[in-house]
Amino acid sequence: MTPSIKISDYTYPLPEDRIAKYPLAERDSSKLLVCDRVSFFDDSFFNLSRHIPENSFMVFNDTKVVPARLFFRKSTGALIEILCLNPSFPADYAQSFASKGSCIWSAVIGNARKWKGSAVTFFRETAIKGLNFRAELLEKGAGKVSRVKFLWDADISFSEVLQACGQVPIPPYLNRDTEDIDRQRYQTIYAHFEGSVAAPTAGLHFTDRVFKSLDAKHIKRKNICLHVGAGTFVPVKSEFIADHRMHSEPFSVGLDFLKDLAQAVSEHSVVAVGTTSTRCLESLYYIGVHCLERSGESPKQLLTVDQWEPYQREYTYSMEEALNAIVAMMESHDIQNIVADTSIIIVPGFRYRAVDMLVTNFHQPQSTLLLLIGAFIGPRWRALYSHALSNGYRFLSYGDSSLLFRQK
Repeated sequence: MTPSIKISDYTYPLPEDRIAKYPLAERDSSKLLVCDRVSFFDDSFFNLSRHIPENSFMVFNDTKVVPARLFFRKSTGALIEILCLNPSFPADYAQSFASKGSCIWSAVIGNARKWKGSAVTFFRETAIKGLNFRAELLEKGAGKVSRVKFLWDADISFSEVLQACGQVPIPPYLNRDTEDIDRQRYQTIYAHFEGSVAAPTAGLHFTDRVFKSLDAKHIKRKNICLHVGAGTFVPVKSEFIADHRMHSEPFSVGLDFLKDLAQAVSEHSVVAVGTTSTRCLESLYYIGVHCLERSGESPKQLLTVDQWEPYQREYTYSMEEALNAIVAMMESHDIQNIVADTSIIIVPGFRYRAVDMLVTNFHQPQSTLLLLIGAFIGPRWRALYSHALSNGYRFLSYGDSSLLFRQK
């Protein structure tokens, strides 16, 4: 049954001056608010390992933010902004970033009414001499998403074009232009696979010092990859969450990771770094259910998780059974990595099956991310956020962090 939740029940007062506009000088010097199953207390992020059990299984999202915000001019002088969302041709992220000469992307267009179809040209000086970079509007979407073809003359990849011409698409609630500091700091130190237009911000606090302290407690660190889309910033405009359409995001995991996770869920604490890692881990359960119940279908048909799937029926399989079913499917088809697609929405009433602890920042009022927190720790989220507001915590993407223990 679709949960009947009013989004207005998940709000709190967030003054503008509590939103962190810039990162701290040192990543791991941010505050850490620990919420265990009894109480909550203050610490510093560089002490994170003190609060995580030995031999835990910690999951990071190693997606990499790309400078996907581009500005072009029409021959009339009109400014056109293009925010790249996801590749259309080639549809594979890695292939698209490696493309030379041209590629096609789905994108959000700023000042779209001024763009009637003629090509627009990138107009700023770059480090690449003679770069003739332009864009053609192939299809103006019925909604806000259009299809754009990019073309360039230089013998370089699209990834190199973006690095030379693009800006990091920092969150709109920062209310400022992108600056040089964002190139480095709106990115985790372990970012690897290009594709996100928003950072998995829980990971921004991690440093080599923190990693060494985790290693000293034999805490396993594993990576998955979910490319964060612009949908993460889409506000909930409907009165009831049941009427909100959740965005879809691609993620990839490997066979060895799934085997390790299957062992970890039965023996150790699983710690998700961020809401994106959480969405991946919890989505794997339903992919496993597909593998158990629809074994005659092709692997590709099994790898999509719908928004309300977790709430439509009772599920009796264990997480370990679900993961082992994915492993069996991959081994039978000689697949080393899967690329899945999830629209899962996690709201109060959701049953967590993988994640025991969550590292996350403080989220916007009336957002799907705040609902995810409400599902994880229950009504205590109000007291937690009240404590953070009363004790000088900085909020949102460049803000401070929390470590949450899932309510039983």
